[in-house]
Amino acid sequence: MKRDTIFYELFQEFPNIFFELIGEANTNPHIYDFKSQEIKQSGFRLDGIFAPPKRNRNQPTYFVEAQCYKDKKFYERFFTSIILYFSQYPPYNPNWYAIVVFDTRKNDVIFPEYLNVLKQGHLKCFYLNEMGEDAYESLSLGILKLIVEGKRKAKFIAKQLADKAKQELNNQANQKRFLELIESILVNKYPKLSREDIEEMLSLNLIRGTRYYQELEEEITAKVEKKVAAKVEKRVKAKVREEVKAEVKEEVKAEVKEEVKAEVKEEVKAEVKLDTAARLLQHGIDPEEVAAILNLNVEVVRNIINQ
Repeated sequence: MKRDTIFYELFQEFPNIFFELIGEANTNPHIYDFKSQEIKQSGFRLDGIFAPPKRNRNQPTYFVEAQCYKDKKFYERFFTSIILYFSQYPPYNPNWYAIVVFDTRKNDVIFPEYLNVLKQGHLKCFYLNEMGEDAYESLSLGILKLIVEGKRKAKFIAKQLADKAKQELNNQANQKRFLELIESILVNKYPKLSREDIEEMLSLNLIRGTRYYQELEEEITAKVEKKVAAKVEKRVKAKVREEVKAEVKEEVKAEVKEEVKAEVKEEVKAEVKLDTAARLLQHGIDPEEVAAILNLNVEVVRNIINQ
């Protein structure tokens, strides 16, 4: 996932992040519609617009651009898109702002003098790499700063933000989505890391419902099914040989297979869960959390530590 995409997903899912960034944390983000807009017959596109609906015409319009590379014609393109937008979609409120989120000031360019009349009172630029450490005291600002955080520190910060999200986001759907966005940032930041490395980064913050948990659950299911199939076939063959004659072997085999499968599946599932629990404990996850994730008895998990 590209950095620009991450910004727009953050603003789409959690618009309060945008308003806290620009210093308008008291604004109700739910009165706005966030969208991207193609400018007809021009080849221009505005990727992020917070546009107030007609019933909230006293609120300004915000045009948002996330810029993570140097583009000498950036401001010309951005303001041209805004003017073309107004020509096709007249605003209810004459107040508007052009918000640019740079990952670093190095990607900013010289503003063209002939557009100065549009700059004053409208343009606001934010540089994420210049945000202080206090940004991590806020979930909204913290996840933005994580995007530009150095690789050595990002692992620790990601865990910190995930723990904070689990404490502060009471809505389970929002909590799940926020953790997935943290995961997306890490995957984007470490594209060459193996899945095991990403697992290690995220393991301390696993909760049911996250993408990682779903992958872990699928992995367990796949292992269980594979082992069950092998064991069932072996036991069925042995049982059939002992109990029936050749002419009725296939008929009885089907019946025996269903009986044995139920018996073996629980046995194998328990084995796989214990193996998975041991792996998660090695990553430093608390026994209580491992037990909750894998639906195991806490004492069983603690016994694994003592083995």
